[in-house]
Amino acid sequence: MRYLPLTDADRHQMLTRIGASSIDDLFVDVPVEARLAAKIADLPDHASELAVERHLSALARKNMAAGEVPFFLGAGAYRHHIPASVDHLIQRGEFLTAYTPYQPEIAQGTLQVLFEFQTQVARLFGCDVANASMYDGSTACWEAIVMARRITKRSKAILSSGLHPHYVSVAKTMARFTGDELVHAAPRLEAATDAADLIASIDKDTSCVVVQYPDILGRIGELSSIAAKAHEVGALLVAVVTEPVALGALTPPGEMGADIVVGEGQSIGVGLQFGGPYLGLFACQQKYVRQMPGRLCGETVDAEGKRGFVLTLSTREQHIRREKATSNICTNSGLCALAFSIHMTLLGEKGLRDLAMLNHGFAVQAADRLSRVPGAKLLNDSFFNEFTIVLQQDARNVVRHLADRNILGGVSLGRLYPDAPDIGNGLVIAVTETMTSEDVEALATALEEILA
Repeated sequence: MRYLPLTDADRHQMLTRIGASSIDDLFVDVPVEARLAAKIADLPDHASELAVERHLSALARKNMAAGEVPFFLGAGAYRHHIPASVDHLIQRGEFLTAYTPYQPEIAQGTLQVLFEFQTQVARLFGCDVANASMYDGSTACWEAIVMARRITKRSKAILSSGLHPHYVSVAKTMARFTGDELVHAAPRLEAATDAADLIASIDKDTSCVVVQYPDILGRIGELSSIAAKAHEVGALLVAVVTEPVALGALTPPGEMGADIVVGEGQSIGVGLQFGGPYLGLFACQQKYVRQMPGRLCGETVDAEGKRGFVLTLSTREQHIRREKATSNICTNSGLCALAFSIHMTLLGEKGLRDLAMLNHGFAVQAADRLSRVPGAKLLNDSFFNEFTIVLQQDARNVVRHLADRNILGGVSLGRLYPDAPDIGNGLVIAVTETMTSEDVEALATALEEILA
């Protein structure tokens, strides 16, 4: 920060105007345990630019890079190979901008890219229409819940126990301000999904059922029966896809009755990037398009009959009256959407199917090898490229020991569900086309040593 423009008197005047006694009053919604009670120890008040660069570079060298060690992390963010041409193309001057232009007379290229992106997402999800993207998978999930409330005029959402806990957390945070009732339980270490429990819990007050596909444990459920029960009482089925590569091999949720399908697009074209920025995907069936958040690009013709593209629908607070808006999301993830679309175009339908089968084949090999490790049991009856193994000890300790051996060996369920100790022995393993047989053997050998 170059300078602090406000004086103490300025701050006092601003706080008085909004009725706050101190700056701390502005952070009451942040949990106390997440706030600093004092200055960070050993952090100097100031330092030269050169000193800061050297210090931060030294800290960065302590990171364990995903591409330098056996890497089995997943749980919503996946390491896939991204062709060099993706990064080259998105850095062209007409694309690499902080602002996404929409004026049709000057932004035909941008609008066409978003139109093609929407087409790809709609076909991938098995839906009629998709929007021009959202922030990330978790916020797209919440927007789907709100959309279901608008459609059904109900405010009770049933969240599958297999829904990613970060998505659940975002939904709970937002529901505090809307009054929505969210019904959710932690998953059980069982091969079967919670489909039967979900169906039994659907009633006339339910606005939607939210199901992840595949779920947080890697299990693949059948959605048609859940959709049928939801529709029987006038509720909607929302499907969440955190690994879109899976849809190169699995039936799209929209073809199994899902009314709204959302997800995280990071797997295709977007790197891990320390957790962001990522890409929210959102699609629905045609009859609900007027309630869909975000923006929709459409194809038309100009006065001379030539093909053109326009911003067809934009029901957000920046464009219409706030109380009439379907969403307060102020932008789409335009550059990440472009990266997704370029990578998807390079793959093509056949390439995506081939990539999916490659992922699944490697995952089957890894699961077979790890299931032979003494003290490790494979949980899943079915999976795509991610599965859960159950260990004889807390998986968090195992993950730390693996990291000490330069292996990023998966995501422990104890880390994802710290308040559910009965599933703390679960370890979620993700295997993509970037894995090698040597990586899998290194993980298996290390587990045998740690669990001995």
